[in-house]
Amino acid sequence: MIFDSDGTTTIVHQENATLKTFIENLLGGYDQIKSNHIIVNLFSFSELATDDVMEFLEISNKHRATKKSFVLVSERISYDDAPEELAIAPTVQEAKDIIEMEEIERDLGL
Repeated sequence: MIFDSDGTTTIVHQENATLKTFIENLLGGYDQIKSNHIIVNLFSFSELATDDVMEFLEISNKHRATKKSFVLVSERISYDDAPEELAIAPTVQEAKDIIEMEEIERDLGL
């Protein structure tokens, strides 16, 4: 598992792992990054379906409850196909944009 921190945001990615292993490793390292916004880069998974990203719903809800952003990055999952509780972006830059927008919303109390 690779954690790339940039200020208050951590990008998480891992190559050559199954989705199950990736999630287990993310949960295992969560305490290290829980105070940051989290971007989970899923580009290394060639096979990915909407049901697969549902595995991130619990950790996403837990993290967002602490007023921090949690965004999944994948071109394979459409924003429209995912549940409203999950933030999904097709690129890392768009994930950073989502985090910026969510920070503005939190500052405004929306």
